[in-house]
Amino acid sequence: MEWKTRVTELLGIEYPIIQGGLAYLAYADLAAAVSEAGGLGQITAMSLESPEALRAEIRKVRELTMKPFGVNFAIGQHGRPYEHMLDVALEENVKVLSVTGGNPAPFFEYVKGADVRVLVLVAAKRQAVKAESLGADAVMVVGHEGGGHLGRDDIGTMVLVPQVVGAVKIPVIASGGIGDGRGWMAAHALGAEGIEMGTRFIATKECVHASMEYKQALLQTEETGTVVIKRTLGAPARALAGIWTEKILRMEEEHADYDKLKDYISGNANRRFIHNGDEQSGFGWAGQVAGMIGDIPTVGELFGRMVKQAEEIRRKWA
Repeated sequence: MEWKTRVTELLGIEYPIIQGGLAYLAYADLAAAVSEAGGLGQITAMSLESPEALRAEIRKVRELTMKPFGVNFAIGQHGRPYEHMLDVALEENVKVLSVTGGNPAPFFEYVKGADVRVLVLVAAKRQAVKAESLGADAVMVVGHEGGGHLGRDDIGTMVLVPQVVGAVKIPVIASGGIGDGRGWMAAHALGAEGIEMGTRFIATKECVHASMEYKQALLQTEETGTVVIKRTLGAPARALAGIWTEKILRMEEEHADYDKLKDYISGNANRRFIHNGDEQSGFGWAGQVAGMIGDIPTVGELFGRMVKQAEEIRRKWA
């Protein structure tokens, strides 16, 4: 079956499946595997230590695949500058850029005139309308089920996606709670023209930076095994429930401010678990879809299963 949508045409990919930015995990091995399987893989720029490190990752992807890929920019990290990293992506002629967090207006101003496609992650209808007005080529709409940073309104994917589809003319990509062919087809039924997945790609063989402890935790968790932290800071984010997130939630209940929480919610604390497997002093982001993960396939195997499942659903619908 053909999977042609405005998203596949925009990005030059076979299947309208996009890999999320995945802080500290979305590097060349995973990005290339997703692109090679027919989707759009992405490198996470702001998790890298320098512009030259990003340049090396971009060139490594191109050694592993000839297919399109993107670079993700998480721009809302306490005012951390990103322009020096963006310069590298533009110099290396990366054709797809995605923006998560923060106000994307300066980003669009910076890339004005460049031959790039820009995707913006949003968690509310008003954000999608703004992204379209700024010049976004598509919006990725994340519902409350998603992992990592979420919107403040607690709106689920099932409700949010069709509202955004009705509010903008550009393609809509659904995210949050999607991990198989059923979720993929549900997104199309809601009016989306593609999907973004994050958590499901962590539990793959090519996500080489994720510790086995992290991957096993994803396999073992139930759909109720995630919690939302950082809500009191106005930046809600979903993570695997564990010893460390219990501490964070307890501190939030006691009205701890950012200065007291920063070491607990830091990138270092995140890496202690996702890279080193230390669940006693770290945490890992995860969406509710973790409850559906039962194995650690290759990315190619995962795509094969999803396509087969989605094709079976399409035949039933026909």
